[in-house]
Amino acid sequence: MEIWEIGKLIGLGFCGLCYGFLSSAGVFTVLVTVSLVPRFAGRTHTGVYAKRYEDMIVLGTISGGLLTVFEKYIGLGEWWISFCTKYWEPGIMLGQYAGYMIQVIFGLGCGIFIGCLALAIAEMLDSIPIFFRRVGFGGGVSRVILAVALGKVTGSLLFFYWEFVGR
Repeated sequence: MEIWEIGKLIGLGFCGLCYGFLSSAGVFTVLVTVSLVPRFAGRTHTGVYAKRYEDMIVLGTISGGLLTVFEKYIGLGEWWISFCTKYWEPGIMLGQYAGYMIQVIFGLGCGIFIGCLALAIAEMLDSIPIFFRRVGFGGGVSRVILAVALGKVTGSLLFFYWEFVGR
């Protein structure tokens, strides 16, 4: 391996780590901005466990990222099937049903989390017009929102076009 290839790999690894840190910082900033953890703790009357809520959000984000990015190397699905078939003859059926149940529980948890996050963001959106008035941003709020929406649509269309058609 040439020295420039090693440098390139180190640079790519560094950029990947930086992008990961930036995107996770953005996710956690949104969670802090909409005060999701205090909202959960207030609704469930479990304010003493707020630190555990934060730890579980961080742990879930890290483990979800690792399982998604390194799925090929972790091999959790293959391990689960081999575990179920080793100890019981019709283990494939048991493994499939247990896998379905895990998916249902995981999907329910994700749905609850995303629903609470959407409600928190919707409540936060009520403060945007107040912010615009205080800053002195008169007319044109609808134009700003339209420009952001058009930018998101254009970016999505270009992404999916290049994804399906190829580069």
